[in-house]
Amino acid sequence: MSAKKKDLFSSAMKRTSEWISSQEVSSDVTVHIGEASFSLHKFPLSSKCGFLKKLVLESNKDSDSTVVKIPDIPGGSEAFELAAKFCYGINFDMSTENIAMLRCAAEYLEMTEEHSVENLVVRTEAYLNEVALKSLSSSITVLHKSEELLPIAERVKLVSRCIDAIAYMTCQESQFCSPSSSSNNSNNEVVVQSKQPVVDWWAEDLTVLRIDSFQRVLIAMMARGFKQYGLGPVLMLYAQKSLRGLEIFAKGMKKIEPKQEHEKRVVLETIVSLLPREKNAMSVSFLSMLLRAAIYLETTVACRLDLEKRMGLQLGQAVLDDLLIPSYSFTGDHSLFDTDTVQRILMNYLEFEVEGVRLNNSTVDLAGDMERVGKLMENYLAEIASDRNVTLQKFIGLAELIPEQSRVTEDGMYRAVDIYLKAHPNMSDVERKKVCSLMDCQKLSREACAHAAQNDRLPVQTIVQVLYYEQQRLRGEVTNDSESPAPQAPPAATTAVLPPKLSSYNDELSKLKRENQDLKLELLKMKMKLKEFEKESDKKSSTTTMSSNPSSPISTASMDKPPLPKKSFINSVSRKLGKLNPFGIPPYNARGRTKPPKDRRHSIS
Repeated sequence: MSAKKKDLFSSAMKRTSEWISSQEVSSDVTVHIGEASFSLHKFPLSSKCGFLKKLVLESNKDSDSTVVKIPDIPGGSEAFELAAKFCYGINFDMSTENIAMLRCAAEYLEMTEEHSVENLVVRTEAYLNEVALKSLSSSITVLHKSEELLPIAERVKLVSRCIDAIAYMTCQESQFCSPSSSSNNSNNEVVVQSKQPVVDWWAEDLTVLRIDSFQRVLIAMMARGFKQYGLGPVLMLYAQKSLRGLEIFAKGMKKIEPKQEHEKRVVLETIVSLLPREKNAMSVSFLSMLLRAAIYLETTVACRLDLEKRMGLQLGQAVLDDLLIPSYSFTGDHSLFDTDTVQRILMNYLEFEVEGVRLNNSTVDLAGDMERVGKLMENYLAEIASDRNVTLQKFIGLAELIPEQSRVTEDGMYRAVDIYLKAHPNMSDVERKKVCSLMDCQKLSREACAHAAQNDRLPVQTIVQVLYYEQQRLRGEVTNDSESPAPQAPPAATTAVLPPKLSSYNDELSKLKRENQDLKLELLKMKMKLKEFEKESDKKSSTTTMSSNPSSPISTASMDKPPLPKKSFINSVSRKLGKLNPFGIPPYNARGRTKPPKDRRHSIS
């Protein structure tokens, strides 16, 4: 026996001896409570305790001293000591700390009105009804003490009365309780709460309760009209305290005993069953923490699937850290992160989108939400791509689930693909083509195209596609600018935000257009001069022929018919003009182009 227990027993014997009013009367009964013993008298005990009276009568009447053993009295030796003081008429204080065990001990010892007036049962009941159950904090304390006194605390209805009192007073104190709470929320929709949830002052007191008592209290509160989404802050506070100490944010061997692991598993499964169904009642970060704990504690599949569906419903509010869930697998061939869980979360999100189960039906909000999810998943792919244990099938399967309409550009997907190719240098050409097929080269930005064109990790076919689409884009921009009417003067605000490169490009294009118009005008003038020169030449030639041989039949015939056009002269002039190339546009060559003069480059006729 330890020294501490010996001191406890000696102090109990000392206190017992002080109760005896007359030192001349020796004790005639010894009561053993566990390892403690009390030397008392039969008369005061038997007069008020029906249980002890039976034991004394059944004991050996011939012996002067009677030994009684009570192994399972509620509250143990401490409760029996107070009951014995009551039998001897010694005053002591009743409080919320000892009223539960006093009530249960009085019931066990049968200290009822049949044996004495104003017995301990009546006295404890009066204190409960008039003092302990009139205060919320006192009721919680009594319920907490009653958890160690089962099942007798249930038999005397101590637990149920405490729960009912707590539920009533919390509904009176809280803002989340209204008589018509269920009818006012027919669409099961909740306004998004602030980042800092409102926690009532009594929520901290409820965290001392055992999980079964805590569950019964919350159910009683909802039965009295407490709104379910108002339980969110209470559940978060209880989970943070009860699940403290779990290594859920790092990969490593479990450092928890099996018994403690079982208790925490029960706590977690109960908390998940109590989570409100309304959207935004719980934050995504809190749901992610519960999911990590559920995987770590190996809870039921239904518990984990429930958390995954809840995260899928609010995936648009998640951040990257919420999805970086460790795999908790201790073999070397597994990845660092649980990609299968994240894949199911994304599938749940897509299912909600397709079936229209989303609570927010605004098209603009859904488009923005989809875009946020697309960026989030691209960042997640880039994060897990550096893990060499991520297989090609997992990477492609997760990437293919990301909706195309959520990806405005393919820069995020290109970044993830590039990291994956860098972390897996031994991939075959076929595998690299499969990975690169995940991105749409037409939606790459110019910076990404410039990087991809010089990236030797990409297959040659992908690089060719990037260059081709970039060339098509540049050609389309030039064509659209040339065919569009003269641009109107943009507003001052728009002009101020134009990039320097785009502004200089527009200036150069307008300058080339003006030069092109000048060239057309010069060409028109040159043609008019050529026509005048041809007319003068025709007149001179006809005059010379008529003067030299006026009676010739040939000349007569030529006078009767119109003069033939001088095709050879005009064709020669046209060929010369073609060689001069006044438009400055070289003939198109599929394999290459001759570089035009600097002052005529990019001119458009």
